[in-house]
Amino acid sequence: MSDGIVIIKKGREKPIVQQHPWIFSGAIHEVENDPKAGDIVTVISHQGIFLARGYWNRKSQIQVRILTWTDEEINQAWWKKMITRAIDTRKAHYDLENQSSALRIINAENDFIPGLIVDKYGEWLVLQALTFFIDNHKTMISELLAELMQVRGIYERSDVDVRHKEGLQQVTGMLWGEEAPEQIQIDEDVKIQIDVYDGHKTGFYLDQAQNRKLLTELITDGFSPDQPVSVLNLFSYTGGFGLHALKNESTSIVNVDTSFEALELAEQNVILNDFDVNRAEFIQADVFEYLRDMAEQGKEYDIVVLDPPKFAHNKQQISQAARGYKDINLNAFKVIKSGGYLLTFSCSGAIDADLFQKIVFGAMVDSGRQAQIIKRLSPGIDHPVALTFPEGAYLKGLLLKVY
Repeated sequence: MSDGIVIIKKGREKPIVQQHPWIFSGAIHEVENDPKAGDIVTVISHQGIFLARGYWNRKSQIQVRILTWTDEEINQAWWKKMITRAIDTRKAHYDLENQSSALRIINAENDFIPGLIVDKYGEWLVLQALTFFIDNHKTMISELLAELMQVRGIYERSDVDVRHKEGLQQVTGMLWGEEAPEQIQIDEDVKIQIDVYDGHKTGFYLDQAQNRKLLTELITDGFSPDQPVSVLNLFSYTGGFGLHALKNESTSIVNVDTSFEALELAEQNVILNDFDVNRAEFIQADVFEYLRDMAEQGKEYDIVVLDPPKFAHNKQQISQAARGYKDINLNAFKVIKSGGYLLTFSCSGAIDADLFQKIVFGAMVDSGRQAQIIKRLSPGIDHPVALTFPEGAYLKGLLLKVY
């Protein structure tokens, strides 16, 4: 048990009682026994009533991240229980023993283990330690993961900016087992090569898996079998959406990204799947400028996929991000054929689904087009969102039919 005690101000207990996992400095009345960064602390009300137990870091804006609302010890048995629970949640829907499957195994606060991300790529796991506490326990966590799952190695990709807020440097390297190959091949109805060493996030955007598969269904169901379908894939990265589009033999794809290396891997992925390379273009360009140019030239596509990186990292950046989202959606509307489709996304947690819809609505009005929401889009089952943690619903999207 921890000796650290965090006393909450009178009237500030409600979010904790309702199981929100974050406690900010403004809610704290007093801290007793001088806990160090990464120490377990007990959280009590101003009346001395037990509320929760979590880990402490004075350097972070979120000073306590809650691990349990039960008066229990955070020990090896607790860790095994929580990691097993996260794995079992996925087992109900995924074949974890499949040597080419890829999915998220632990989704931080949404699996009630704040600061920890674990992704599976085939026979390897990639771990991100986002906080001081998780960083201190990553070796033990890796050993438990290796005990509970059939994997060959666990690689660390803690090279994210958020660690600086915890007073941590960025770190990468092997944590357990065999080194991963330079590229790991996964199966997502198409074959995809993943670079876990230098790729975005932990190597790939696993949160878009079900939406990539949706694109295949959209082309199959939304167009005549022999009708040529043109797809513009913006912020394409290594071409995941494009690969699913190319499963339909009448489809052509234009992948646009700023990264030459990502586009090289996208082309390799097309070849890996024995798709006709002549049906795919790979264009290195600034997406904003490219899309604006296509609109000015009167280019038109049957489907546009708009999957940009995070524009808003905090609430202070919402206004600027909203302008960015409106700009690209406005020009996306301009290049879609009447009766075509737009798949548009935001992964900015600071911009909620209602605001994102309003931004896209504004872009549609300014473009002079009409659109219908066919489906609201989100990550798959491997990216659950804790009901008490709405911030976990960072990825939101809309499938629109455009006229």
